[in-house]
Amino acid sequence: MGQRVAVYCRVSTADQSCGRQERDLLAFAARAGYEVVGVFKETGSGAWLDRVQRGKVIALAQARQIDAVLVTELSRWGRSTLDLLETLRELESRRVSVVALSDITFDLSSATGRMMATMLSGIAEFERDLLRERVRSGLAAAKARGKKLGRQLGDRPKSDRLAPKVLALVAQGRSYRLIGRELGLSKNTVAAIVKRSRGSDGVGSSR
Repeated sequence: MGQRVAVYCRVSTADQSCGRQERDLLAFAARAGYEVVGVFKETGSGAWLDRVQRGKVIALAQARQIDAVLVTELSRWGRSTLDLLETLRELESRRVSVVALSDITFDLSSATGRMMATMLSGIAEFERDLLRERVRSGLAAAKARGKKLGRQLGDRPKSDRLAPKVLALVAQGRSYRLIGRELGLSKNTVAAIVKRSRGSDGVGSSR
């Protein structure tokens, strides 16, 4: 019996089909003598976070039910270089490799796999640096336009909106803790609302 593998296919949009990927991967598995445990198909862009089917494949690896994952390209598996590297390391910790249709086997326990992981780490760090630079550039441009960033002093949209309800419940004799629980506020926030309304320090803060 050959290695146990999971076949993973992904397309970016609903008007595309995983059919070709599935056929090619199953044929590849048959030629290599792999035992196909399951075929997992997904529709979603590379940046899409909620990959349910990929999660199922990882769960199989964690349960030691597969030895490898078959994909047509590494880009079908990873959302980004960093994500690819992290998931490859997770699979490697379970002794599961990723095999691409081009016959590239990504096995971090091998010297070649470790070399490729080092290269990916450099690319992932480069991507992080680019992202940080874009964020800094965007913040600087926003400031130059006079846009105020972050939460401003005195900006209390939720507590200000709920202040009338808080004060009404306080007038009914409800405790700050129960009021906070009912309205989704902390006890301290309730106390602060009461304090602002009464205009004095420390009024009722221990209730």
